[in-house]
Amino acid sequence: MKCNRGVLFLVFGVAGIASPCWAQTHKAAGVEEHWVGSWAASQQAPEPMNGQPALEASDLTDVTLRQIVHLSMGGAEVRLHLSNAFGTKPLAIDSVHLAVAGRAAGSINGATDHQVTFAGASSVTIPIGAEFVSDAVALNVDALSDLAISFHLQSPPSPQSSHVGSRETSYLLHGEHAGDGALPGAEKQEHWYQIAAVDVLAPANSAAIVAFGDSITDGHGSTTNGNDRWTDVLAKRLQDSKEMRHVAVLNEGISGNHLLTDGLGANALARMDRDVLAQSGVRYVFVFEGINDIGMLARGKTATPEEHQALVTRMEAAYLQIVLRAHAHGLKVIGGTLTPFMGSDYYFPTAANEADRQAVNAWIREPGHFDAVVDFDKVVRDPRNPSRMLPAFDCGDHLHPGPVGYKAMGDAVPLELFR
Repeated sequence: MKCNRGVLFLVFGVAGIASPCWAQTHKAAGVEEHWVGSWAASQQAPEPMNGQPALEASDLTDVTLRQIVHLSMGGAEVRLHLSNAFGTKPLAIDSVHLAVAGRAAGSINGATDHQVTFAGASSVTIPIGAEFVSDAVALNVDALSDLAISFHLQSPPSPQSSHVGSRETSYLLHGEHAGDGALPGAEKQEHWYQIAAVDVLAPANSAAIVAFGDSITDGHGSTTNGNDRWTDVLAKRLQDSKEMRHVAVLNEGISGNHLLTDGLGANALARMDRDVLAQSGVRYVFVFEGINDIGMLARGKTATPEEHQALVTRMEAAYLQIVLRAHAHGLKVIGGTLTPFMGSDYYFPTAANEADRQAVNAWIREPGHFDAVVDFDKVVRDPRNPSRMLPAFDCGDHLHPGPVGYKAMGDAVPLELFR
């Protein structure tokens, strides 16, 4: 098997992983099908540091929100997951519509508009801390297409459950306009609110990859409305391959997220149930997280050698916990090495931080820890200065890639991992 250049590709003991527990199918026209996630986003509560303060109650009172999501896999039926994960009161949503997004910003293709129901009702009240899955909607959606999710809130969430780094424009307009073709005068936001996932009904061999990470997975430095995160590049490659179109990609990255502590969003271990194990049709989890833990250790202070060693040891233990829990659910676990960040104008890393990164990466590459490894470090580093990102791939902050770097990362993932 030939590996892509710049990738360390290792597979260990995959045949011994149990069959996934999600393999519940039903037959449509004689073909077995099941629900598979085509799009997803991690839920967050409003936080002072994450660039998304809670909206005022007046902003979300008698308001229509129209939000655009970019699907990975297509299908003839879809269903929607709405979230009240961080709500402290039940959330009432009185009208929900799905439609193929129109060509004009914030518009829909009216011929595809469908009202969404929940247990047959056109409205839904989501309990505190819960998620609600809609009834199936007979809406034919293409792979790599844009879906418009529109709903009306009479009363505001308390508070909102949302995703900060949408890299997509959302539209807010007062009044009930969920079924309108366009929303003239709507306020624009670059966040998603109360939407957690979109599933499609797919053949029984279909499966989803969950990309579990931080801002480099979330897409900081990518193009707004451009769908050029590394996960988008991977999704397109899968759909361009006739043999791999049955595999979807779910981006569960959170900017500023940590493995071990609550940075922006809950720590990775705390959010694993909701963001990985609960996803429809998940068979693979791609773990690419930890640079924020390394960066924060000595940001604005000096850490002792013992503190550096303790961090590395705890990070390795956290990775093992993710692998252990994923294997218990029949998932194949792929590890991504941490990319260079020397010169970062946020962390100002030292040689000791770089030594931590090298130690963690050596552990990730070591056989027997992950089922497979993709060496993102090797893909994006400057060969002449390996502690730094190649300038052509750098978005400018020396921590996050730009679109060119994300393309190199997405192109570097061997599709053979998902056969």
